[in-house]
Amino acid sequence: MKKLVAEFFGTWWLVLGGCGSAVLAAGYPELGIGFVGVSIAFGLTVLTMAYAIGHISGCHLNPAVTIGLWAGGRFDAKDIIPYIIAQVLGATAGALIIYLIASGKAGFELGGFAANGYGEHSPDGYGLIAALICEVVMTFMFLMVILGATHSKAPKGFAGVAIGLALTLIHLISIPVTNTSVNPARSTSQAIFVGDWAMGQLWLFWVAPIVGAILAGIVYKYLSPEEEE
Repeated sequence: MKKLVAEFFGTWWLVLGGCGSAVLAAGYPELGIGFVGVSIAFGLTVLTMAYAIGHISGCHLNPAVTIGLWAGGRFDAKDIIPYIIAQVLGATAGALIIYLIASGKAGFELGGFAANGYGEHSPDGYGLIAALICEVVMTFMFLMVILGATHSKAPKGFAGVAIGLALTLIHLISIPVTNTSVNPARSTSQAIFVGDWAMGQLWLFWVAPIVGAILAGIVYKYLSPEEEE
Protein backbone atom coordinates (compact mmCIF):
# COMPACT_ATOMS: atom_id res chain seq x y z
CA MET A 1 0.00 0.00 0.00
CA LYS A 2 2.85 2.40 0.75
CA LYS A 3 4.20 1.82 -2.75
CA LEU A 4 0.81 2.60 -4.28
CA VAL A 5 0.40 5.76 -2.20
CA ALA A 6 3.87 6.85 -3.30
CA GLU A 7 2.94 6.25 -6.95
CA PHE A 8 -0.28 8.23 -6.45
CA PHE A 9 1.53 11.28 -5.09
CA GLY A 10 4.41 10.97 -7.52
CA THR A 11 2.10 10.95 -10.55
CA TRP A 12 0.03 13.71 -8.96
CA TRP A 13 3.19 15.84 -8.83
CA LEU A 14 4.18 14.94 -12.40
CA VAL A 15 0.84 16.15 -13.79
CA LEU A 16 0.62 19.17 -11.50
CA GLY A 17 4.16 20.25 -12.32
CA GLY A 18 4.27 19.36 -16.00
CA CYS A 19 0.73 19.97 -17.23
CA GLY A 20 0.30 22.74 -14.67
CA SER A 21 3.23 24.63 -16.16
CA ALA A 22 1.66 24.23 -19.61
CA VAL A 23 -1.77 25.44 -18.54
CA LEU A 24 -0.79 28.18 -16.09
CA ALA A 25 2.61 29.46 -17.16
CA ALA A 26 3.51 28.56 -20.76
CA GLY A 27 1.63 31.35 -22.48
CA TYR A 28 1.68 34.01 -19.79
CA PRO A 29 2.01 37.36 -21.64
CA GLU A 30 5.65 38.40 -22.18
CA LEU A 31 6.88 36.25 -19.28
CA GLY A 32 5.56 32.85 -20.38
CA ILE A 33 7.92 29.89 -20.06
CA GLY A 34 6.97 28.48 -23.49
CA PHE A 35 7.37 24.85 -24.49
CA VAL A 36 11.04 24.85 -23.43
CA GLY A 37 9.97 25.73 -19.92
CA VAL A 38 7.26 23.07 -19.98
CA SER A 39 9.84 20.51 -21.11
CA ILE A 40 12.08 21.41 -18.21
CA ALA A 41 9.14 21.29 -15.80
CA PHE A 42 8.27 17.72 -16.79
CA GLY A 43 11.89 16.69 -16.36
CA LEU A 44 12.05 18.32 -12.94
CA THR A 45 8.97 16.47 -11.71
CA VAL A 46 10.58 13.11 -12.46
CA LEU A 47 13.98 14.22 -11.16
CA THR A 48 12.57 15.38 -7.83
CA MET A 49 10.31 12.36 -7.35
CA ALA A 50 13.07 9.92 -8.25
CA TYR A 51 14.91 10.97 -5.11
CA ALA A 52 11.75 11.45 -3.03
CA ILE A 53 9.99 8.13 -3.66
CA GLY A 54 12.35 6.07 -5.80
CA HIS A 55 13.37 4.04 -2.77
CA ILE A 56 9.71 3.43 -1.88
CA SER A 57 7.97 2.49 -5.12
CA GLY A 58 10.62 2.76 -7.81
CA CYS A 59 9.07 6.05 -8.99
CA HIS A 60 7.37 4.73 -12.14
CA LEU A 61 4.68 7.47 -12.37
CA ASN A 62 3.64 6.02 -15.70
CA PRO A 63 1.80 2.84 -16.80
CA ALA A 64 4.17 2.49 -19.75
CA VAL A 65 7.18 2.55 -17.42
CA THR A 66 5.60 -0.10 -15.20
CA ILE A 67 4.88 -2.35 -18.19
CA GLY A 68 8.29 -1.69 -19.72
CA LEU A 69 10.04 -2.64 -16.50
CA TRP A 70 8.00 -5.84 -16.42
CA ALA A 71 8.99 -6.60 -20.02
CA GLY A 72 12.61 -6.01 -19.04
CA GLY A 73 12.38 -8.46 -16.17
CA ARG A 74 12.51 -5.81 -13.46
CA PHE A 75 8.92 -5.85 -12.17
CA ASP A 76 6.42 -8.44 -10.96
CA ALA A 77 3.35 -8.92 -13.18
CA LYS A 78 0.99 -9.14 -10.19
CA ASP A 79 1.75 -5.51 -9.27
CA ILE A 80 1.12 -4.01 -12.71
CA ILE A 81 -2.63 -3.34 -12.37
CA PRO A 82 -2.44 -1.84 -8.83
CA TYR A 83 0.39 0.45 -9.95
CA ILE A 84 -1.52 1.61 -13.04
CA ILE A 85 -4.65 2.33 -11.00
CA ALA A 86 -2.64 4.38 -8.50
CA GLN A 87 -0.94 6.29 -11.33
CA VAL A 88 -4.18 7.14 -13.15
CA LEU A 89 -5.85 8.25 -9.93
CA GLY A 90 -2.84 10.38 -8.98
CA ALA A 91 -2.69 11.96 -12.43
CA THR A 92 -6.40 12.76 -12.31
CA ALA A 93 -6.01 14.35 -8.89
CA GLY A 94 -3.20 16.49 -10.29
CA ALA A 95 -5.39 17.58 -13.21
CA LEU A 96 -8.16 18.46 -10.76
CA ILE A 97 -5.82 20.77 -8.82
CA ILE A 98 -4.80 22.46 -12.07
CA TYR A 99 -8.46 22.92 -13.01
CA LEU A 100 -9.36 24.38 -9.61
CA ILE A 101 -6.50 26.88 -9.86
CA ALA A 102 -6.99 27.79 -13.53
CA SER A 103 -10.75 28.22 -13.21
CA GLY A 104 -10.21 30.82 -10.48
CA LYS A 105 -9.13 33.35 -13.09
CA ALA A 106 -11.73 35.65 -14.59
CA GLY A 107 -12.62 34.69 -18.14
CA PHE A 108 -11.22 31.17 -17.79
CA GLU A 109 -11.71 28.86 -20.78
CA LEU A 110 -10.73 25.20 -20.61
CA GLY A 111 -9.29 25.08 -24.12
CA GLY A 112 -6.90 22.21 -24.80
CA PHE A 113 -5.93 21.92 -21.12
CA ALA A 114 -2.56 20.41 -22.14
CA ALA A 115 -4.31 17.33 -23.54
CA ASN A 116 -2.53 15.15 -26.09
CA GLY A 117 -3.80 14.97 -29.64
CA TYR A 118 -3.08 14.45 -33.32
CA GLY A 119 -4.44 15.90 -36.56
CA GLU A 120 -6.19 19.18 -35.89
CA HIS A 121 -5.48 18.74 -32.18
CA SER A 122 -1.72 18.37 -32.65
CA PRO A 123 0.04 21.63 -31.66
CA ASP A 124 1.58 21.82 -35.13
CA GLY A 125 -0.91 19.74 -37.12
CA TYR A 126 0.86 16.36 -37.23
CA GLY A 127 -1.29 13.44 -38.38
CA LEU A 128 -2.13 10.08 -36.82
CA ILE A 129 0.83 8.10 -38.23
CA ALA A 130 3.36 10.77 -37.27
CA ALA A 131 1.92 10.90 -33.75
CA LEU A 132 1.96 7.11 -33.44
CA ILE A 133 5.59 6.83 -34.56
CA CYS A 134 6.64 9.70 -32.33
CA GLU A 135 5.03 8.27 -29.20
CA VAL A 136 6.36 4.75 -29.78
CA VAL A 137 9.92 5.94 -30.42
CA MET A 138 10.00 8.49 -27.59
CA THR A 139 8.68 5.98 -25.07
CA PHE A 140 11.10 3.35 -26.35
CA MET A 141 14.05 5.66 -25.70
CA PHE A 142 12.66 6.77 -22.34
CA LEU A 143 12.55 3.16 -21.17
CA MET A 144 16.00 2.46 -22.57
CA VAL A 145 17.36 5.28 -20.43
CA ILE A 146 15.39 4.13 -17.37
CA LEU A 147 16.50 0.52 -17.69
CA GLY A 148 20.11 1.53 -18.28
CA ALA A 149 20.36 4.21 -15.61
CA THR A 150 18.86 1.94 -12.94
CA HIS A 151 20.96 -1.12 -13.77
CA SER A 152 23.20 -2.42 -10.99
CA LYS A 153 26.29 -1.73 -13.12
CA ALA A 154 25.29 1.89 -13.87
CA PRO A 155 26.93 4.77 -11.94
CA LYS A 156 25.28 5.02 -8.54
CA GLY A 157 23.14 7.96 -7.51
CA PHE A 158 22.65 9.52 -10.94
CA ALA A 159 19.64 7.61 -12.28
CA GLY A 160 17.21 10.38 -11.38
CA VAL A 161 19.29 12.96 -13.24
CA ALA A 162 19.53 10.85 -16.40
CA ILE A 163 15.83 9.99 -16.38
CA GLY A 164 14.73 13.58 -15.70
CA LEU A 165 16.94 14.92 -18.49
CA ALA A 166 15.67 12.23 -20.85
CA LEU A 167 12.07 13.30 -20.23
CA THR A 168 13.05 16.93 -20.79
CA LEU A 169 14.68 16.04 -24.12
CA ILE A 170 11.66 13.97 -25.16
CA HIS A 171 9.38 16.96 -24.56
CA LEU A 172 11.70 19.30 -26.45
CA ILE A 173 11.39 16.99 -29.46
CA SER A 174 7.73 16.03 -29.36
CA ILE A 175 5.61 18.79 -27.83
CA PRO A 176 4.91 20.20 -31.32
CA VAL A 177 3.79 16.75 -32.51
CA THR A 178 1.42 15.48 -29.80
CA ASN A 179 1.94 17.76 -26.79
CA THR A 180 4.05 14.79 -25.60
CA SER A 181 2.48 11.92 -23.77
CA VAL A 182 4.81 8.89 -23.35
CA ASN A 183 2.57 8.39 -20.33
CA PRO A 184 -1.00 7.04 -20.54
CA ALA A 185 -1.88 8.27 -17.03
CA ARG A 186 -0.88 11.84 -17.90
CA SER A 187 -2.92 11.68 -21.11
CA THR A 188 -5.97 10.23 -19.37
CA SER A 189 -6.03 12.86 -16.63
CA GLN A 190 -6.21 15.77 -19.07
CA ALA A 191 -8.58 14.00 -21.46
CA ILE A 192 -11.10 13.46 -18.66
CA PHE A 193 -11.48 17.22 -18.26
CA VAL A 194 -11.43 18.09 -21.96
CA GLY A 195 -13.73 15.20 -22.97
CA ASP A 196 -14.97 15.17 -26.58
CA TRP A 197 -12.01 14.90 -29.00
CA ALA A 198 -9.44 14.22 -26.26
CA MET A 199 -11.27 11.10 -25.09
CA GLY A 200 -11.75 10.03 -28.70
CA GLN A 201 -8.00 10.20 -29.39
CA LEU A 202 -6.89 8.83 -26.02
CA TRP A 203 -6.48 5.28 -27.35
CA LEU A 204 -3.31 6.28 -29.20
CA PHE A 205 -1.73 7.60 -26.02
CA TRP A 206 -2.24 4.24 -24.34
CA VAL A 207 -1.32 1.99 -27.23
CA ALA A 208 1.79 3.77 -28.54
CA PRO A 209 3.59 4.29 -25.19
CA ILE A 210 2.91 0.71 -24.09
CA VAL A 211 4.18 -0.70 -27.40
CA GLY A 212 7.32 1.43 -27.17
CA ALA A 213 7.88 0.42 -23.56
CA ILE A 214 7.52 -3.30 -24.23
CA LEU A 215 9.93 -3.11 -27.18
CA ALA A 216 12.46 -1.31 -24.99
CA GLY A 217 12.09 -3.91 -22.24
CA ILE A 218 12.79 -6.72 -24.70
CA VAL A 219 15.72 -4.95 -26.37
CA TYR A 220 17.39 -3.87 -23.14
CA LYS A 221 16.98 -7.29 -21.59
CA TYR A 222 18.91 -8.63 -24.58
CA LEU A 223 21.60 -5.95 -24.33
CA SER A 224 21.92 -5.99 -20.54
CA PRO A 225 25.24 -7.32 -19.23
CA GLU A 226 23.40 -9.43 -16.68
CA GLU A 227 19.87 -10.29 -15.60
CA GLU A 228 18.65 -8.70 -12.39
CA GLU A 229 15.43 -8.31 -10.46
